[in-house]
Amino acid sequence: MQHKIIAIVGLPGSGKTEVARFFEQLGFKRIRFGDLTENLIKDNLLEPNEENEKRMREFIRKKEGMEAYAKLHLEEIEKELNVNNVVIDGLYSWEEYLFLKKRFNEHLLLLAIYAPSPVRHLRLGARLHRPLTKQEAISRDIEEIEKLKVAGPIAIADHTLINVHGLDDLRIHIDEFVKEHCS
Repeated sequence: MQHKIIAIVGLPGSGKTEVARFFEQLGFKRIRFGDLTENLIKDNLLEPNEENEKRMREFIRKKEGMEAYAKLHLEEIEKELNVNNVVIDGLYSWEEYLFLKKRFNEHLLLLAIYAPSPVRHLRLGARLHRPLTKQEAISRDIEEIEKLKVAGPIAIADHTLINVHGLDDLRIHIDEFVKEHCS
């Protein structure tokens, strides 16, 4: 196994999905952990909103453990890793990180995406799909920091990108990262 897994971590609105799309354009197989939540919402005919998403995330983790999203995607990650580099759009919990690190060790790189709260909250309010109010964004930040312990993976990331200067700047940094770590 020579391919890499780039697990993207960051608080809501930091730009994880945009970064994952750039990796996908560079030939990485994109695996979005949040698809589990969205599929569960659809399967249960629920309205896609912050309250229902939170309920479904908590349900999945209560049933499968705090490493649920990594565990439930493990087969897909392993399958893709045999033929492609993989980018994980949205690693959230400390336990997800530990689960993946134990399984993939040096093949796993943790990439933190950072943007200050005011920037992230504006982005979350302006997005077309699943927009959040400022209060919902703050609540989501607190939940991810306190319950999911996302600060741990952010703090020990192998690399951190600051995402405040727009998509062109972000793309340049992704290209540099791939040349340095995935070639």
